[in-house]
Amino acid sequence: MSALPLASLRSLPGPENIQRVVLENGITLLTRSNFESPSVVLSGYLPAGSVYDPLEKLGLAHFTALALMRGTQRYNFQQMFDTLESSGASLGFGASVHNTSFGARALAEDLPMLTELLSEALRCPVFPPEQVERLRGQILTGLAIRNQDTIDRCEMAFEETIFPNHPYGLPSDGHPETIRNITRDDLAEFHQRTFGPRGCTIVIVGAVEPDQAVECVRQALGDWRNPAQPPASLLPPVQPLPGTIRREIALPGKVQTDLIMGCLGPKRSSPDYLAASLGNNILGQFGLMGRIGDVVREREGLAYYASAGLNAWIEAGSWDITAGVNPNNLQRTIDLVLQEVRRFITEPVTTEELRDSQSNYIGRLPLSLESNAGVAHALLNLERFQLGLEYYQRYPELVMAVTPEQILETARRYLTPDQFAVISAGPE
Repeated sequence: MSALPLASLRSLPGPENIQRVVLENGITLLTRSNFESPSVVLSGYLPAGSVYDPLEKLGLAHFTALALMRGTQRYNFQQMFDTLESSGASLGFGASVHNTSFGARALAEDLPMLTELLSEALRCPVFPPEQVERLRGQILTGLAIRNQDTIDRCEMAFEETIFPNHPYGLPSDGHPETIRNITRDDLAEFHQRTFGPRGCTIVIVGAVEPDQAVECVRQALGDWRNPAQPPASLLPPVQPLPGTIRREIALPGKVQTDLIMGCLGPKRSSPDYLAASLGNNILGQFGLMGRIGDVVREREGLAYYASAGLNAWIEAGSWDITAGVNPNNLQRTIDLVLQEVRRFITEPVTTEELRDSQSNYIGRLPLSLESNAGVAHALLNLERFQLGLEYYQRYPELVMAVTPEQILETARRYLTPDQFAVISAGPE
């Protein structure tokens, strides 16, 4: 079996090369130096996601995040982007169910400028009416395109079905009618109510000493306070479907049908996650998309693509199989997928399959950490899912400890074909 040499393990992010500091106002900062690159990457999030959206204004967090750089107390829209572009830097925002996130990149010497602009956008946006309306038009155009895309419609319906009456089942970017309901004052009120330092995490990776990075963030954001910031939102529990739910979405003019079928999966912090992930790799990822791809696409020729996916979030997750097919092959594809899933929960994966996936997981870890952006993403996950600073150094050991029996037990716990949501979108 493949394992990383000791020298490689020591080069991975760990307690001895990650500095973690919590500022007085609650901001958590993780830094890791890399002087082989002249740049720095800054990433982070704060708990101001769509979980706080009113249903009639779904997409409010997303709209607010995109509007942060459209004008602040010190910079108008053009000045903000001119400042970034003159240094070859970038800064952007987005939103998901739990968080508003941000990502930035610049030369190391421009880190003070980057943290200053981040502070301006997070703390002092003014939401100019003209810019708000221009942004609304862009969002509505994106939603119109989304609503005519077969795979997007499948994904929305799938999440709505397995997470009924739950924030995970709602599109964080909203619907056309809810975006039209949002006013400029709604954006300002959402920002004032939910944005604050508590729960905010910032990661800085690159050619900067940890103490210097901490000082830059402290200078820019250390005095940020918001007594009105709400406590962390508790999401309702999720339950498996009572039985199979089948939905077909007709989109006239399409020639391909996209299919998503699956059920709830483990959350990221679950002890089951790694066994489920390795199992999913065997089921529908490794090589030519695993067993699913081999049977549905390669052997039977029924699909343009076919694979399995595991989505693990903070409070829950999903385990699904996706395929793009000729509409005439839809039912045959569904039957074959169910057949493979039932085999997967009946007999253990082979030793060879597991060894291949373990080697793949261990081998690709250093590759994912080659860039500053890759390391920043990894450090954010450490904090978001409370994995511990030593997680990546322990990762090869954790991967190698998974057995075929654990994968079978985990698959039986989650993959329940009689409780699948089966969603397809395509021509009538």
